Amino acid sequence: MAVLCDWEIQARCRKGDMVVPFTPELLNPASLDVRLGDHLMIESIYSPELIRIDISDRTEDEPFMLQPGEFCLAETLELFNLPDDISCQFVLKSSRARSGLNHLLAGWCDPGWHGSKLTLELKNERLHHALPFYPGMKIGQMVFHAMSNTPMHSYAETGHYNNHLTVMPSVA
Repeated sequence: MAVLCDWEIQARCRKGDMVVPFTPELLNPASLDVRLGDHLMIESIYSPELIRIDISDRTEDEPFMLQPGEFCLAETLELFNLPDDISCQFVLKSSRARSGLNHLLAGWCDPGWHGSKLTLELKNERLHHALPFYPGMKIGQMVFHAMSNTPMHSYAETGHYNNHLTVMPSVA
């Protein structure tokens, strides 16, 4: 596998719908920044199930605050349609990690994953301070990998998380 560089990511996104919306300003030398979407799933003391909330009305000046030690699922603003010869991996922006945010490392995306926003598993590791979340906030970056060959079975055929237009809990 080889990591795609900026111009390769841009070419793939412009010729198809690999990342929607594609914003050239989000390109890095070997990745594409992704932003936080409009929905989270948070824990409640009243139910073991995570509760879906809409943060579309939140802004940088009036953000949703993820409390110390709190876990949530979040979605990317971007929607992905990976071809069968590309895989990718989500990596938290270092500025977010340095603020105390942790990503639980479940950001691998197989070739053929399509029609979906990426669900992120996030936790505030701070002990005393909340962390701000708002739609459009740069949250991480996607590193794209060119596959050495096309897999025998695409995630388009085998995957459980295709065609998810919002943050999703575990289906297992």
